[in-house]
Amino acid sequence: MRQLTVAAERFPIRGRFAIARGARTEIEVVTVSIALGDAHGWGECVPYPRYGESVDSVIAQIEDARQAIEAGCGRKELLQLMAAGASRNAVDGALWDLQAKLTGRRAWELAGLPEPPALTTAYTLSLDTPAAMGAAASAQASRPLLKIKLAGDELDRKRVATIRKAAPDAKLIVDANEGASPETVQALCQAMADLGVAMVEQPIPAGEDDVLASFSHPLPICADEAFHTRGDLAQIAERYDLVNIKLDKTGGLTEALLVLEEAERRGIGVMVGCMLGTSLAMAPAVLVAARASIVDLDGPLLLDRDREPGLTYEGSLLQPPLAALWG
Repeated sequence: MRQLTVAAERFPIRGRFAIARGARTEIEVVTVSIALGDAHGWGECVPYPRYGESVDSVIAQIEDARQAIEAGCGRKELLQLMAAGASRNAVDGALWDLQAKLTGRRAWELAGLPEPPALTTAYTLSLDTPAAMGAAASAQASRPLLKIKLAGDELDRKRVATIRKAAPDAKLIVDANEGASPETVQALCQAMADLGVAMVEQPIPAGEDDVLASFSHPLPICADEAFHTRGDLAQIAERYDLVNIKLDKTGGLTEALLVLEEAERRGIGVMVGCMLGTSLAMAPAVLVAARASIVDLDGPLLLDRDREPGLTYEGSLLQPPLAALWG
């Protein structure tokens, strides 16, 4: 019989990380280990308050499913047993890893996928004053892809213009984290397009995004907070050009792979992103990211301490996970 272990851990952020909803100096994650004999698989999730999650609520949801998990629940059954979200993601990741350990096969082989190539990931610039963000961009100017956190306010244009000057060769994408409004979103998108930004992510609140279907987008708009699982794709297609697949939203790699297939079938672009997490949280997402047009798996780069062994980053080039880490 399997043995389930659940634990909460804290990891410090390098400095301070800020978005439109607030700032923090550390992350709190929930780690799941599922052991069978001498083999054990593990997974990580990041509870997100924006979706009504906390460390306590996520642990409680996992504990509610303990009996079924320890009795042998598989990944497909897990889709019915637990709701999409961080708690299911941690369990799903542990089940993938456990199967890889038991069979001696890599997770991408189990998924019927080729080995992921090295991927270029975005590097995120935390929300700050234009001058501070310009200085941060200057320090990262050699990176090919920079993701800029915006506030949805009158300083956003200056923030991006300052960053563009500091990192003239980098491709820029921006994320407002729902900070703008239906009244200002069209002007924001046009301003970003005029500054040469390649994509804007979730500019307005998810529940107020009907307006996105009412105007021609001057640059691609990506759904993040407005998008979680396959059930959202039909409505998303009317308002957005891309979806940001995050395993903590889909509830794990199993659903994320199904989302990827459905999004491709519908002609919706795919970005693969992350919450602020360790290399353990990023590793399963690499399998999905191999087929994404935008990869944003820089979580470990923003931490002061990561897991050992962690993922290997060569600048912004992300290598596939080692078996010693996951999968």
